[in-house]
Amino acid sequence: MDSVLAGISEHGYGILFLAVFLEAIGFPIPAALALLIAGGASAQGSLAFPYALAGAIAAMLVADTLMFLLGRYTGWWMLGLLCRLSLNPESCILRSADTFHRRGRTVPLFAKFIPGINSMAPPLAGSMNMRLAQFLRLDAVGVALYIGSYFSVGFLFSDALTAITKNYKAFSSLLGWILAAAAIAYLGFQVWMWIKAGALRSVPRVNPSEAARALSSGSAIIYDVRSHGYYDSRATRIKGSRRLDPNALHQTREEVSSETTVFLYCTCVREATSTRVAQELIRKGLHVAVIKGGMRDWKKVGLPVEQVPASEISALPVFD
Repeated sequence: MDSVLAGISEHGYGILFLAVFLEAIGFPIPAALALLIAGGASAQGSLAFPYALAGAIAAMLVADTLMFLLGRYTGWWMLGLLCRLSLNPESCILRSADTFHRRGRTVPLFAKFIPGINSMAPPLAGSMNMRLAQFLRLDAVGVALYIGSYFSVGFLFSDALTAITKNYKAFSSLLGWILAAAAIAYLGFQVWMWIKAGALRSVPRVNPSEAARALSSGSAIIYDVRSHGYYDSRATRIKGSRRLDPNALHQTREEVSSETTVFLYCTCVREATSTRVAQELIRKGLHVAVIKGGMRDWKKVGLPVEQVPASEISALPVFD
């Protein structure tokens, strides 16, 4: 472990700070491993225990505060970015928001230990108007528990870390197998996503200009099926479009003639929400097509949009 400790003693504080910070803002960085090694290095005297521990806590608090503020001022954009690996980021957001709101005041206490929630909790707290002072109090406790747990384990079992790093060749081989397994799992996930998306590609698609011409001629209607578009008071939609809640299709009472062409749009990856709704409507005998690129491409070609009427906005739940 001497060579490892030598490197840590030279660059350890910066590496530790960076690893913790990057994990907290959503990068797939193993901060827990960095904390274990830092704890072991502190026990061996290569790092000053109070400086390393305080630096790691400060890094995570700074990152969490930044994410909280981004959630407060960018709302769904930041949450969608964090859900980018999901086939349907909008559903990912809604599930996370619902869980957070129901358990909100306790989530920051344990969120760091749960992959997928650790980076979502701060921006969710911000977007759902939790008070900054309240968030900081809860987050500080959660951060202290997370950092302290891994750091303490590394400190207390530094001898075990030394034994692992002494047999570096065997450890490297094990690490190689772990990385290979992770790569295979990732490729399997991508294949599964591709297969799942295959069924979605059979739904007809049209470009925004074609949909706009059909709408202006009165031969079609356009439905906005975004999962979250009507929770943001600043939301806009395609001018002349109507709302169709994708999560309440079976409660929808509006009748559409089988002779009318229906266009759908959303803002999610691969038009996943629009395609899912289209499949439901096609089974009901309607002529349906999905607008390629959704709201993004509609705006890109300069077609008109309008503010979502205030009467149709469903306010996000907020913390008192």
